[in-house]
Order: sequence, then C-alpha cells, then structure tokens
Amino acid sequence: MRSAVLREAGASRPYADSRPLSIETLAVTPPRAGEVGIRIERASLCHSDLSVVNGARPRPLPMALGHEAAGVVESVGLGVKGVAVGDHVVLVFVPSCGGCRECLAGRPALCSRAAEVNGSGDLLHGASVLSDARGARVNHHLGVSAFAEFAVVAAESVVVIDRDVPFDVAAMFGCAALTGMGAVFNTAQMQPGQSVVVFGLGAVGLAAVMAATTVPDATVIAVDPNFDKHGLALRAGADAVTTPEGAAALIAELVPGGIDLAIEAVGNANVMGACLEMLVRGGAVVSVGLPHPVQQLVVPALQFAGSGKRLLGSHMGDAVPDRDIARSIEMWRAGRLPMELLHTDTAAFEDINDGLDALADGRVVRRLFAPNQGTGPH
Repeated sequence: MRSAVLREAGASRPYADSRPLSIETLAVTPPRAGEVGIRIERASLCHSDLSVVNGARPRPLPMALGHEAAGVVESVGLGVKGVAVGDHVVLVFVPSCGGCRECLAGRPALCSRAAEVNGSGDLLHGASVLSDARGARVNHHLGVSAFAEFAVVAAESVVVIDRDVPFDVAAMFGCAALTGMGAVFNTAQMQPGQSVVVFGLGAVGLAAVMAATTVPDATVIAVDPNFDKHGLALRAGADAVTTPEGAAALIAELVPGGIDLAIEAVGNANVMGACLEMLVRGGAVVSVGLPHPVQQLVVPALQFAGSGKRLLGSHMGDAVPDRDIARSIEMWRAGRLPMELLHTDTAAFEDINDGLDALADGRVVRRLFAPNQGTGPH
C-alpha cells in the first residue's frame, strides 16, 4: 500500500520543497486478533500531524502519519465483535483498553495503555504491523496511520457509523469534533446562559464554537489573528469575532465582569495565561491546544483559591467516542453542527507536503485526501 512516511522531524519550510513526508510503498500484515483492516476513504490534515513533522511532538521515527480519517472495513481479526466487513467507520486516535484505572473510571480518552502504545508507535494488541521496502519497521501514528490506502488498527480505534454519512464529513468527527465539542460539553460542562470565548479558530476551535452555540442563551465570542477565519466563525454561530489584541475590550463590552469559560485551542502558554485574566470569579479555562513541550505557564497563583478560577486540561475532549461521535452525527443531521464549514478542500494524496504548508500558514482549516481514489480494494 502507499503511505505518507515521516523519517526525520524538523524539516525547513516550505515543506513543498523540503518534502518531509514521502509517499512510500509499505508492507502491512493482516489484522491480528482484536484488529480490523480499513480501506481509508478520507483522511484530513490536523495540527497534531504538523506538530510531529516540525518536531514539537517527538515521536519514534520512521512513522506513517495521519490520525483523523474515515473508511470502510475490509477485514476483521479473531475475536472482534460489533464490527463487520463493509461497515463504514470513523477512526479514533485513543483506543481505550477498557481495563486501566482511567478507563474503569469512565475516562477512556485518558487510557494509560493507549498513551503507552501511542507513544511507542505500536498498536493496542501488539507491535507495529508496518514495514518498508527494506523490511524495516515503520511506526504507527496514534494507532491509526491514516495517510495511507489501508490501515490495520485495533477494533477499539473504530466507531461504526451509518453508511449515508459522507466520508468528507465523517473524517472530521474522530478528532476535530470529538476534541472541540468535548471541550465544551464534557470538560467545561457549559451551562445555559453562560458566556464563552474560543481562542484559535482551527478545526478544533471552530467545532467548539459550533458546540457552544447550541447551548441556550449562550454568548459566544471567537478570537483569531487570521481575518479569513472570522467569517467561518460567524457562519458557525459566533455572536462576535475579533483578533487577540481586541479580545479583552470586546469581552468587557459584551460580558461585563468577565467571561464564564475560555477555550484555549491555540497551544500557547501565554494565551492560556491571558484567558485566566479574562475570567469572571469562578470561571474556567479549558486547555485544548498542544503547546511546545518547552513552554511554561507562569500565572498569579492567588487567582485559583482567591477567585475560584479553574484551569482544566482536555485530552480528546474527555470524550467517550461511541457516545460522542453518535451525538455529533445526530447534531449534524439536525443542522446544529455544520461540519462542512471545516472542509476547505480535497487535494491529491501526492500533494500532502503542500498541505502541510497550507495548514501551517492558516490557509486551510481541514484539507482532506482520498488515498484510494482510482484504486481498487486491498
């Protein structure tokens, strides 16, 4: 199969010239017990992919990248239940084991076993099944490796969906929707009448805007330096949009006394600190973005006990994938979650390095790829 492989992180920009991702032919073994084989119909570029390419999120290399995708089940390993050949599925980048401390506590997004294998480049039920033309191991990205024609994943990495959901939409439910919506509904547990500001209008931030606008009597403010994204935020339902420089003044005008909730989807410690300053007493900041590991957050400690402010981490939106993807699709069908707004375009698989530049420059929200376009089943 063809797959986009990263062999060295930290390539220089533009990526269209340095070409950190190479389209290679990889060998993949059939699904083992507990695994399924997926024909990838759509895969989309996410900042989490970009952070591996630029070295902000160190991963074992070489690695077949891609973690946000949808496809069709082509093969099923022994012992797999609830997934059958021909099913349409959304892929999920945290394959919860069901037996660790976090899973037993009802927080599968924090599965410790998944964190271990995602960090090592393995799968939940065994070592990597990918190898290159020389027979050398290639690591999996977050248990998915979706920038490829085919993927072998743990059965716990897929959620079966109705076949009438377009793949262009379905692909974005496994990361952008889970993370953005989950930050609002699961982590923040936003209540009617509350106000929220969302910093960072990538796919996750825009999904958070969409989710917040479904809360009755909410006030939703969106913030991004990229003016091209302001219109998207308004179409997603935001009441007002501004640049980071204008955020404090706009919040003071629309929500005197401070904002109830702030969703930080930038991945910047300074933005997290600024969000804390904008909160009303008892308000909460939800950290969704992925700062570079060297970044440090320095804030006045007294605002927590002194003002009851909270700083909440949100990994994959604290999602329960089966429940939350079904909820996302239901809201999409009802017109309350217009995920199509996030789909900027669909590009040729061979142009994936150009897509990295477009994402890094803020020219796209979600660029999708169809690795199997013009090819037959595996």
